[in-house]
Parts: sequence; structure tokens; C-alpha cells
Amino acid sequence: MAVELCLLLLLLCGSTVSEVQPLHKPPPGTLDFGFVPVKTYDTNAYHEPGPIGILFRLVHSFLYLVQPNSFPQDLIKKLTQQKFGNVQGDYQKAIYYEIGFIVSAALGLLFVLLLPLVGLCFCMCRCCDNCGGEMHQRQKKNADCRRGCFATFLFVASLIISIGVLCAYAANQHLTSQVRGAKNLVHSNFKDLRIFLNDAPGQIDYLVSQYNTTKNKALSDLNNVGPLLGSRVQERFAKEVRPALDAALTMAGAIRETKEALENVSVSVEVLQEGTERLHSNLTDVKIHLSNTLSDSACSAAQAASTCSIIRNSLNQLNINANFSGLPGVSTQLAKVNDVLKIDLSSLVQKGYAAFNNTPDLVLNQTRNILSDIKNLLDFIGSNITSFTKMLPVQKVLADLTIYLTQSEAYVQDYFPVVEQYDFYRWLGCLILCCMVILILVFYYLGLLCGTCGYDKHASPTTRGCISNTGGNFLMAGVGFSFLFSWVLMIIVVITFVTGGNVEKLVCEPFEDRTLFKVLDTPYLLNRHWRNYLSAIVLKNPDINLTFEKVYSDCKENKGIYTTLHLENLFNINEFLNISMYTEDVSLKIEHINVNLSNIVLLDEIGKRNLLDFSSSGIDGINFAAYLTEINKSVTKVDLLSFANDLEARADQLPKGALENALKGHANSIRMIHNQQVVPLEQAMSTLNQSIRLLQRTSSEFMVKVRNVISAVDAAQFLISNDASLVIIQETKKYMDMIIGYFEQYVEWVKESITMEVAACKPIANVIDTAVDIFLCSYVIDSVNTFWFGLGGCSIFLIPAIICAVKLSKYYRRMDTEDVYDDSVEQW
Repeated sequence: MAVELCLLLLLLCGSTVSEVQPLHKPPPGTLDFGFVPVKTYDTNAYHEPGPIGILFRLVHSFLYLVQPNSFPQDLIKKLTQQKFGNVQGDYQKAIYYEIGFIVSAALGLLFVLLLPLVGLCFCMCRCCDNCGGEMHQRQKKNADCRRGCFATFLFVASLIISIGVLCAYAANQHLTSQVRGAKNLVHSNFKDLRIFLNDAPGQIDYLVSQYNTTKNKALSDLNNVGPLLGSRVQERFAKEVRPALDAALTMAGAIRETKEALENVSVSVEVLQEGTERLHSNLTDVKIHLSNTLSDSACSAAQAASTCSIIRNSLNQLNINANFSGLPGVSTQLAKVNDVLKIDLSSLVQKGYAAFNNTPDLVLNQTRNILSDIKNLLDFIGSNITSFTKMLPVQKVLADLTIYLTQSEAYVQDYFPVVEQYDFYRWLGCLILCCMVILILVFYYLGLLCGTCGYDKHASPTTRGCISNTGGNFLMAGVGFSFLFSWVLMIIVVITFVTGGNVEKLVCEPFEDRTLFKVLDTPYLLNRHWRNYLSAIVLKNPDINLTFEKVYSDCKENKGIYTTLHLENLFNINEFLNISMYTEDVSLKIEHINVNLSNIVLLDEIGKRNLLDFSSSGIDGINFAAYLTEINKSVTKVDLLSFANDLEARADQLPKGALENALKGHANSIRMIHNQQVVPLEQAMSTLNQSIRLLQRTSSEFMVKVRNVISAVDAAQFLISNDASLVIIQETKKYMDMIIGYFEQYVEWVKESITMEVAACKPIANVIDTAVDIFLCSYVIDSVNTFWFGLGGCSIFLIPAIICAVKLSKYYRRMDTEDVYDDSVEQW
């Protein structure tokens, strides 16, 4: 039934389980599907034993000394397949593997058999006043040394036995406390399993609901087909179209600049012609007035004659230098340019821009019907997913599994008190065994205490005190109980040693290094007809490589159950939902997009004719040399300001009088002519210079530029008219890849989510770890092994304790007779 639970997960895999590779691998925009809702499992399948762990490690080291051999995989496989013993060497291999346990168990059994027999013989021997039973002690020189050694050895042996019984008691208490605490651990595992079952539908619903994220993104891009697809198409043509239109728009500006330059030339020439005529007339008047002044009788004087002669000779310089009356006009060229400007070329170019920039809207308007079909197809895919998820019996499967889980938990809860009760019996029995050892230790310690404290070295053996005698009796009581209890203790030790040691070596250690899983994964091991047992049980196909080790490892890493159990081999999802089939339908719909850009006109024939008319306006026929010749001349032959200053300086050389004043008046008149007439003429000449040079510079390029602009526009128009279909197909393919990429991204996300997050099977690994690693190995086997280790040590050290106690009691007990020596005889 657990397999059926994953059927819905498989639905979402789509093309991920299909053998057909995705046709499109574009880098689509990343979609944010959020995080699959995952709850945290409570169980921590790890046990830290605490301080008693030191004893556990010590026992593990002892077991390694007893059994250092590696795990016998071949023997276990043969035993499982019931082929053990078919080969003669199998028994030898088994004995070789178990030789440590066999020898140790044999020694233990020998201990069980011999110690009671030795005790019986010892008792009978003492009853016959032998074996120390005679209440007579011979005096020896080293008696004190022997007594001290026996007391020390007995005390050391008792301490070791005490440590052993403490280890056994600690292991007994640890096992009981862990069993009592296991109830919470079991409850935690059942809780995690319940979370595992209850969360799976919500996670599946989340995966299904995230299809809407894909659909909404696809719908958003479809609704923006104009800005997306149209802009891409537009950008492909923009490399040719925009420079052509920019050049045409620049040419329209050049036409306006040319008109302004021609107007400036026409106005400037007219101003210069009128100004030079007026300047010539004024200068002529100035010369006449100066001549009349210089004809005055005052210039005949000896002091003024030379100065007046110089001024008279310089009058010829007062004349105009540049003659603009002969310059050709530009009215014809200006009229042609004005005719060209009657057609607004900039407006025509802007219409071309507008038509080209309208490409996104053109794409949107021509794809409305197809986009509607694609949207309906996306809605159909979503409804198909939703309807199929409702058809799956997920709730029924979950209900059945939940009932089974609840019944199992109730069964465990009902029988857990029984387990605790039997564990109490076990605890009580182990406590009785520890009490047996403690009883023996009490007698030994009391014997040592009373014997040591009550011993009087000056007293003779027959006169020893009551306390010393009591100490000796305690020691012999300890010896007696040692013979009575030691064989019982050793029987328990042998049984628990053989059982616990083999479980540790054959189960716990192989489980820890996962060798046990490798044995279970041996082909035809658990069923001679099935190559892979687990895949035959889960997937009904023994040929699929589904192993216990891989399942456990994946669950340990908290991977999804879909990946862990290889459920893609169980169902053919394409029968239920094939995402690739739907993406092919979407692709076909998008491929039917056919955008017609033939209505885009960048520059009509009127605009082209307008450019050609401008190029033939005759601007290149203007006589620029004549203009530049006159422009490069000065307005007058002499600088009027310099002439006026020089005239005024020479007037100062004359005697004071009317002549001097008259010449200075003429100088001021010349300055006024310069400021009022020459300066404006110079400004007009500067304007004329700039305009003429601009026309000269651009007129030679107009024809070439116009041809280039028209060629660029025609080339761009040809590209739109003839290559548009190819460009649209290419960009539509990219647009289609982007839309399909959302579906593939969704499928990849579903695949990754199912692999790592959906129905993560960590609880299954936790159950196995709890049952084997924690409960069986850490709780039970480690405690049992530590118990027999401590109890076994006690049993072994009872032998030297018995010997020392028997020997030591002779020095503490009151004797019936003693050796008597004559005082004259030297005592040796």
C-alpha cells in the first residue's frame, strides 16, 4: 500500500521518467516555486550512553580480542540459503570464526563443572581435619609476612570483584532505565510515521498547485507577446532601420540648416551692398571736407606746411576696400530649397519611426486568435492534472495505512507494560545475582576488617580474641558462599556471553558498517527465484536493482520515497500525464504565429523625391570663391580708428587755433563713421563668412549623402519586406523555447522536489535505527555484554579470593592446639 501512496507523485514526474529527452534547452527566466512544506521529524536516531559508554567500549575491545575475525558473509549466505554443510570446509570455517567464543565458553563450562566439585571435595576434606580443617597452626618465622600478603591479595581480589559487581549493577540499571525510556522513543517514531503519511498529500497538492505558477508566467508572457516577441523582432531589424531613419532625419535637419544659411547669405549680401555704398559716400564727404580744411591759409605757415602736406597725401586711404556689388545672388537656390521644405521630410521620417515602433502592437493584434488557443490549452492541462489527482485513491490508501499504524501503535502501547513487567523480573534476577556477589564480598570485607582489627600478634593461636576469630569465621563463610554461588554465576555468564557476544559480532557491528545490508542484497538469498528480493516485493520485478543498502542510505539522507524505492519502474506515467505531449501542442500553436510586417513603410516615395530635389537645388553651383575673396578683404583700405588717431596726433603738432580744432573735428567724424557703419558691416561679413563656408563645406557632400540615405532606407525596407518571415520564425522559435522552458523548469523542480523533499523517508530509517542500533544493540546487547563482563570478572576472581581467604582465616581463627617449645630450645 505504501507503493500506491506514491502513485500521485509519479503523475507529476511527466517527462522526467520518460526516455525522451527534452527538445528545448533554452535558458528561461527562473521561476520561483517556493519551498515544499516539510515538517521536522522529532526522532533523533542517535544514542549517547553517557559515562557507561566507557564500559561499553571496554567490552567491545574485549570482544575484539575474543573474536577479531571479519564478518563471515559467505557462511551467513549459505546458512540462509540452507546450503551450509554442503562443502566440507564450512564447519571448519564456522569453528574458526567462533573459536574465541568456543574456547571461552568451554572454560566457563569447565569452571561450572569443576568449582562445585572442588568445593565438595574441599568441604569433605576439611570435615576430616585435612585441607586446613585441623584447628592447629604451626608457628613459622614468616607468619606475619604471609598473613599480610594473604590479606593484601584478598583485599585486592575483593576490590576487583567489587568493581565487577558495580559494572554488572550499572549495566542492569542502565538497561532498565533505557527500557522505561524507550516508550517515548517508540512514541516519537510513530509520530514521525504519522507525519510522514499525513504530510504527503499536502506536499503533493503543493506540487500540483505550483503548476499555476508556471501557467501564470506563461500567460503573462503570452499577454505580453507584443513587448516580448514584437520587441525581439523589432530589435533584429533595428540595427538596419534605426540608422537609416536617423540619417534621413539628419538630412531633414541639414535641409533646414541649408535654408537658414542661404537666407543669411542673401540678407548679408544685401546689407553689405547697401552699407558699402553709404560708407563710400560718407568717406568721400570726409575727404572733401578735409581737403577744404587743408586749403586754409594756416597750412601755408612754416610750422604747419609739413604736417598739412602729410595729411593731404594720406587722404587717398579713406576709401572702401571690399566691393560686394558684384557678388552673384543665391535667390534661385533659396527658392528651390524653399520648394523642398514645402514637404515636411521630418514628419515623413517620424511616420516611419512610428510604423517601425508599432511592431509590438502589430504582433499582438495579429496573434490574438492563436494566443487564445494557447491559453485554453494551458487551462486544459491544469484541469487535467487536477482531475487526475482526484481520481487517485490517495485518501483511501492513507486511511488504510493510518489505521494500520494506529493499530500497531495501540498494540505496542498495550504490550509495553508486559515488557516492563518482564524487564522488572529480569532486573530482579540480575539484582539477586549481584546480591550473591555482594554477600560474598560482605563476608570477605567483614573478615578482613575483624581479623585485621582484632588480631593480636602477641596472642598465641589458642588465645586469639573473639573479634579476630569472628573475622576468620566470616572469611570461611565467604568461601562457603563462593562455592555455592560461583557456578550459578558462571552459568549466567556463559549463556549471556555466547548470546550477547554473537549478536554484537553478527548483528550490531555488521549493521553499523552496513555489511549486513550487503548480505541481504545478495542475489537469490532470501528467495531462490528472485534476484533482488526488495524489488520483487515492492516493484513486483526482481530484476530491478533495488537494494536494502541503497534504500536505507537514501532514507538516512532523508530523500523522497519516490527516488528511494525507484517507483518510476512501477508505472508508465505517460499513460496518465505526458508533459512533453502538452509542450508539443504548445509548440505547434506558437509555431503557427505568422506576423505580417509588409505594412511598415519607413520612407515613402514623396520623401525620397524630396531628398533628390534637395540634392539638385544647385547649391554646389554657387561661386564660393568670389564670396570668399571679398569676405577676406577689410571693409576699408585703412583702419579708420587708426587714421583718426593719427590725424588727431598730427593736429596736436600744429599751433593752437582754428586749424587744429577743425582737424580734430574731422577725426571725430571718422571715428563716428567707423562705429556706426564699419562695425555693422564687419558683423555682416562675419555672418556671411560662416554661412558661405557652411554651404561650401556641405554642398559637395549633399549628393553623396542623399544617395546613401536613400540606399540605407531602401535596404532596411527590403529587409523588412523580404527577410521579415525568416526573422519572425527565428524569434518565434526563441519565444516558444522561453514558454516551453517554463514547463521544463516546472518538471525539473517537481523531479528535484520528489527526489529530496516529498514524502522524505527519514522515519523509515529512524525506525530501523531505533529497533536495531538503539534498542537492540545500544540498550540491550551493550548492557547485557557489560553485565556478563562484570559478573564474569567477579566469578573468575572468586578463585584467588577463595584461596587467600582459606589461607588467611588460619591466622585469624582461634586454634584448639598450638606448637609448644621448651624455653631452652632455640626456636627456628
